[in-house]
Amino acid sequence: MSTLPTSTKACARALIDVVPLIMRTVRTEMSQHRAVDLTVPQFRTLNFLGRQPGASLSAVAEHIGLTLPAVSTLVDGLVDRQLLTRSRPPDDRRRITLTLTEQGQATLEATHAAAEARLSERLVVLSASDRQVVTQAMQILRPLFASAPPGSNAP
Repeated sequence: MSTLPTSTKACARALIDVVPLIMRTVRTEMSQHRAVDLTVPQFRTLNFLGRQPGASLSAVAEHIGLTLPAVSTLVDGLVDRQLLTRSRPPDDRRRITLTLTEQGQATLEATHAAAEARLSERLVVLSASDRQVVTQAMQILRPLFASAPPGSNAP
């Protein structure tokens, strides 16, 4: 049995080294299996809203890395295609919230299923115990990173 370093620095270094490789592969698979008529920014918007229903235009713009006017135009196209709904909460008429429609959710789910199948093909080379370790690691890391907003120093 190998002994791996257990320091927080070694763990952080491993994350910094490996997570970008994983994300590149996930993004590639998701992009290759998105609906042909969706642009990558449109797909990323659907994906974000699948995880953050009711998000604002500003939140989408920050996530996608586009200006508010550009995201507004992008969202207009997704609303026109009946993939998103745009609404104003009654308690804050200045805010616009975005939500996937049933068609938008179905499009996103189909893309996720295709990408998941391709990623599963890559993981088949791992032993069952290694796959279990990877799954456990993801379960451990999820709450750690989900609880802290980007850029915060919160644990």
